[in-house]
Amino acid sequence: MMIGENLMATAKSRTIHKHFRLDPIRLKRAQQVLDAKTETEAVERALDLAISEHERRRLTAEASQRFLKSGIVIRDVFGSIGQ
Repeated sequence: MMIGENLMATAKSRTIHKHFRLDPIRLKRAQQVLDAKTETEAVERALDLAISEHERRRLTAEASQRFLKSGIVIRDVFGSIGQ
């Protein structure tokens, strides 16, 4: 079971009805790209992707800050960083 499947199973137990005006071509393309059986599944998967991308960026930023604060010194032994 993938992470997204677990999230979707949880989300289905607390679904709400919303009405959106969406571009039907974009929706069908997202459905195909995300390999979703229904339009609703495509929207749910797209939302899951947006949330996971946000989390991935947040964790990357935190790791970068820890790396910079560690005081490590990087030497350009090949002379390619400044180019």
